[in-house]
Amino acid sequence: MRIPGKRVPRTRLVRTRSFVVAVEVEAVIPEDDGNEPCYEAETVQLLREVQEHAEQGDIEWLQRHGRVYQALETT
Repeated sequence: MRIPGKRVPRTRLVRTRSFVVAVEVEAVIPEDDGNEPCYEAETVQLLREVQEHAEQGDIEWLQRHGRVYQALETT
């Protein structure tokens, strides 16, 4: 179900110990309450999937869904 309102692009960062993934998503400013943008269920599910794939180290999948940054080990 789509939330009625203005749609605005947002970049969400999904962080794990090894990666940061920048994902472009759509937020909605609801007609009923324009105080703060919110995310629809499909967007939240996508962000959860990005988190899971980042934890598994699935770089190919992550690259299809956003920009992937990998942490470097320092000595």
